[in-house]
Amino acid sequence: MFKVGITGNIGSGKTTVCKIFEVLGIPVFYADDAAKDVMVTDTELIAGIKQAFGNEAYFDDGTLNRKHVAGIVFNDKEQLAKLNSLVHPAVFRAFDNWVLHQKKAPYVLKEAAILFESGSYKKCDRTIMVTAPLNIRIKRVATRDGITADEVKSRNDRQFSEEEKLAMADDVIINDDTQLVIPQVLKLHELYLSLAQTK
Repeated sequence: MFKVGITGNIGSGKTTVCKIFEVLGIPVFYADDAAKDVMVTDTELIAGIKQAFGNEAYFDDGTLNRKHVAGIVFNDKEQLAKLNSLVHPAVFRAFDNWVLHQKKAPYVLKEAAILFESGSYKKCDRTIMVTAPLNIRIKRVATRDGITADEVKSRNDRQFSEEEKLAMADDVIINDDTQLVIPQVLKLHELYLSLAQTK
């Protein structure tokens, strides 16, 4: 199966781009949603989290004690890295399993905010970076989430810079409110259809 990774920094509009691909009949795997799911379904991950952060990381009903885990990892880079080192492989497993059920699709998309940071781009045949100027992205997120510009900047600073990601990406979609996105998606869709046939 031909796999395309898609990412973009906060407020770039990558979810909007993914929805266009879905309209074209391309299945999209949303890594953030999968991460939330595997934390309560992947037994290997659950065991790892309990070992790393204590049994109180989960409530008796099996749900994740987010407050407890967040309290440990929020301001501690080492603990956050430990959590990510447990979660990322579980998300990779979920993606591999999901791909097996997409046999009718010409290719699939994997949407991940930290596609490059997590190393999951290495498992993709192509990668797309959705890009927009920082001032536009800040405005979008502040409006969407009801937070301040400084809070958006702080979230943005936790990701690789746009420049780093653009240097790593195979393809780019510009979503700066001046260029039409759909023609850019259609062009890449045609490219991936042809590449998928040769794989």
